[in-house]
Amino acid sequence: MGHAHGHSHHGHSHASANKKALKLSFFLIASFMVVEIIGGIMTNSLALLSDAGHMLSDAAALGLSFFALKFGEKGASASKTYGYKRFEILAAFINGLTLLLISLYIFWEAYQRILEPPSVISTGMLAVSIIGLVVNLAAAYILMRGDKDGNLNVRSAFLHVIGDLLGSVGAITAALLILFFGWNLADPIASVLVALLILISGWRVTKESFHILMEGVPPNIDVEKVKETLLGMEEVKGVHDLHIWSITSDFPALSCHLEVETIEDYPQLLERAKKLLHESFELHHVTIQIDSAGGNCSSCN
Repeated sequence: MGHAHGHSHHGHSHASANKKALKLSFFLIASFMVVEIIGGIMTNSLALLSDAGHMLSDAAALGLSFFALKFGEKGASASKTYGYKRFEILAAFINGLTLLLISLYIFWEAYQRILEPPSVISTGMLAVSIIGLVVNLAAAYILMRGDKDGNLNVRSAFLHVIGDLLGSVGAITAALLILFFGWNLADPIASVLVALLILISGWRVTKESFHILMEGVPPNIDVEKVKETLLGMEEVKGVHDLHIWSITSDFPALSCHLEVETIEDYPQLLERAKKLLHESFELHHVTIQIDSAGGNCSSCN
């Protein structure tokens, strides 16, 4: 019986860019959050205060995301053989839950204000909202330069900032409606629209991170196609105990048993199988065990 293990560190070139993007975005968001809280209190605007609350979660999320990337770089140990890479997914999960809770709070506050629309200082609200839009655009641009498509943790932070950006757009619209038409109801309505967008973003991040924490199959990989590809190799007679999961968002892994007639040339077979999986499915962390056809394999499915 033969066994082999292959792993290449893929995507590490993005690590430095991700950390820098998260750090710069954190300082931008945290600084403006203070301005928005003061502006929200002074103008009596729920749209601003809601966005400030979201920015508070953003600052925490960005800080946590940065810490997660730094923490995830810690090497493997005897007790944690994969190191701390999955901490990134835990951080993304917490970020997603935070977004869900914030959206529910905004819904409640908006409901109270719809029942009794308050007086809002629209000019101050407009000025703060425009500055907020510029700050959020800058933070979003910085995060886009990171690996937001390949790293779930950076993507969750990016979605936080996009939620803020949309919050600023909503606050600007509400401020203009109040300024020109005296429609104070626009303030809580803008908050409800932003809360809906935050709810959708939070649900997506929470769902994706939970899927990884439960060791689900990466969405871009079809298990049946992987099995068919391996069975397409001439020597392979069966594929058993096939598992595909993610250690973290950009670190897919596979383990399986390949059943063959003879195991005399298994080193070459293993190399070809690993190369095939790498080229066809971008699987870089692969563990394959070779079993003799018809032999006993207690762990096979």
